Amino acid sequence: MWYVFPALPKRSRRVPFRPWLLPEGCAKVWPDPSEAEPDEGLVAVGGDLSAERLMSAYGHGIFPWYSEGTPILWWCPEPRAILESSKLHVSRSLRRTLRKSAFEIRIDSDFEGVIDGCAMRDEGTWILPEMRAAYLNLHVLGLAHSFEVWQNAELVGGLYGVQVGALFAAESMFHRATDASKVTLAACVTVLFDAGFELFDVQFMTPHLASLGASPIPRREYLSRVQAARSKGVHWSHVVARLAQLDSTRMGQR
Repeated sequence: MWYVFPALPKRSRRVPFRPWLLPEGCAKVWPDPSEAEPDEGLVAVGGDLSAERLMSAYGHGIFPWYSEGTPILWWCPEPRAILESSKLHVSRSLRRTLRKSAFEIRIDSDFEGVIDGCAMRDEGTWILPEMRAAYLNLHVLGLAHSFEVWQNAELVGGLYGVQVGALFAAESMFHRATDASKVTLAACVTVLFDAGFELFDVQFMTPHLASLGASPIPRREYLSRVQAARSKGVHWSHVVARLAQLDSTRMGQR
């Protein structure tokens, strides 16, 4: 049985959190994500993928993630994984790759190609057609962006994510050439923080992200940092300008 808002009343003993059921088209409101069960982080079920609901979710530290045949599932895991510019790790071998200038880094030149690259996985994908359409719409609205790595005029890696104030919520990345995803992430983190971003969210810890310097933080701390970052304006043109000034040898050397 799903509970619909208002939230459960306080009792002397903690009542297990039950995710909210969101009817399609309902108000863009959320339960307190910090109350979600730590082992799961499921906050709500249902709703829709409208731009308004997606942006409201990210502004509350929540993101959608579900598979074909299930309703939309909204998550805020405990702990939360972030990547801070001061902790970005660029290995010696990756520095050699950067010095060779074998890759060209671009922003928003092929958002559709990046999201399709992220969706092409042998194990299957959560980027269903309706998810693809929703993020393409956010991109058209100037709310979702891609960082891309090109080699010989071919897209060989990239990542995409959503901007909310000074928060960048990275959604997914891919690569078709050795080190392409690492180059993408290093460039993305460096340029975003140079432009004034304060929080780079990568959702879950993975060995790959850990090797690049990502670290887990308590969910309550993450939500506090989201609240601070979402109210600060960073114009995307500053990000583009910083990329044009980027010295690849400086990535990770802050």
